[in-house]
Formats: sequence, C-alpha cells, structure tokens
Amino acid sequence: MTNTQIISGKDIATHLLETKLVPRVNTLKEKGITPKLVVILVGDHPASASYVRQKEKFADKCGIIAETWRYEAEVTEKKILEEIERINKDKEIHGVIVQLPLPDHISIQKVLNTIHPSKDVDGFTPNNIGELFLGEPTLQCCTPKGIITMIKESGHELSGKNVTVIGRSNIVGKPVAMLALNESATVTICHSRTKNLNEHLEKSDIIIVAVGIPEFLKGDQIPAGAVVIDVGIHRKDDGKLCGDVEFESAVEVAGAISPVPGGVGPMTVYSLIENTIESAERN
Repeated sequence: MTNTQIISGKDIATHLLETKLVPRVNTLKEKGITPKLVVILVGDHPASASYVRQKEKFADKCGIIAETWRYEAEVTEKKILEEIERINKDKEIHGVIVQLPLPDHISIQKVLNTIHPSKDVDGFTPNNIGELFLGEPTLQCCTPKGIITMIKESGHELSGKNVTVIGRSNIVGKPVAMLALNESATVTICHSRTKNLNEHLEKSDIIIVAVGIPEFLKGDQIPAGAVVIDVGIHRKDDGKLCGDVEFESAVEVAGAISPVPGGVGPMTVYSLIENTIESAERN
C-alpha cells in the first residue's frame, strides 16, 4: 500500500471557506456590503449547468449572493454585451462570469473585452492577464489560483522547486506557469507536442498536468516523490471520470497527487468566490 498523500481540493476548499472566506464576508456585511456574483449562462450545456450549481452552492455556504442569468442559445451577441455593460454600471454587483462554452455566433473575445477588469472574477480579461504576468496584484484566473493555493495549503513549498506544467492554454497552462514563477519556482512548460517529455520530467518536484488528454501522464514518467496536480476531467466509455493523469499508476510513485473528481475542481470554485469577495473589498 502506498503512502502517497491524496490532496483533496474539496477538503481544502471547505476548510478555507469556513476559516478565511466567511469571516471576510461577515466583515463586509457589517459595513452594509454583501458580495454579489452574476453568472451569465447561455444555452443548456449540461456540464455548464452542473458547474453553475456548484458555484451557487458554494456561494450560499459562504453567505454571498450568486445569481444566474439564463439566456436561450439563440440570444444575440448584442444582447449579452448590453447585459455585461449593465452589470459594469451596477454598484451592487461585484463580480461577473460568462460561463463557457458560448454559441459560435457570440465572440468570447468581445465578451471578455466588455467586462470591466474590476468585476472580472474569472481573471480572463486582457487587463487582468497582463497584471498577472507582471506580478502585480490582480484578480487571478480561478483554476491557476486554486492550483497554487492547494499546493501550498497541502504543505508543499514552491520556492526554489522545479515545476513542470504540461499544457499551454490561456486558461490554465500559461497563467499557472506565471503564478508558479511569481512564487520563485523554476518553471518548464511542456505540451502535447513536446519531444522527449520524460527528460523534462526527470528533475520535476511538482508536475501540473493540464493537457486535455485522458490519462496522458503515466506513473512510469513521474519521478519518485513528486507532487502531481491533475487538472483534466474526462468521462470514459464506462461512464467513470478520469483526469489527464493515469491515477492508478501515478499514485504508486508520486509523493502527493490530486484526485479526479474532488481535486482541482472545488479549488476553482473556491477561487471564484474568493475573487468576488476581493472585488467587493476593493470597491
């Protein structure tokens, strides 16, 4: 039996919610401010609806307001942009996220460019991404922020460590590499086309896998004792969920590993709620 530490994002998120977020919300309420998040949901994507329910549940536990504004898949781009402008002007609303994916006729870039950076609790606007890359205080992308929090909260140091990120998306790979760099880690970015991936992994202390390919990373590629954070989530043919890491083989060699589900997902939702509270505190 392996002694590998299982890093439960669910447990960390629950603990931090009770000890860190609830007191911050109570302080704001004493000043007459209740943090409010609006989620814009277009169409009836089942996975999106599930994510939105998680966000509402978490917000409720925390004592903040979370409203979901639902629109038919046929809604015009103009209408969504007008709604965002309305939210930008509303002082009672502290955060807005537009749940992805969006229908093809709505430009994600236009939507992101319309959200005011101070209410961009997803951390995706060009302004906030730029601040993150400069190492300035900003509303950070939720999944990368959640990953860094779970590594630190589970007792692992980032400073001076070799961190390998597998994946180069704008949502996870690039920003999490920057956040690790800001924590004084030495960062290598790999991806699905990296040649000799195993050579890059050999000296890794921490491996963050966000490549979007089911069970891409196997146990025999992981250095003994490394910390492995699995960002992927996929449904296999048998209906079971899996990540970007082959858990059964990885858990035998890793020093610590995040499970799927119950790993990075709850930390993403935690970070979203924390960003909403931060936005309310700033404003």
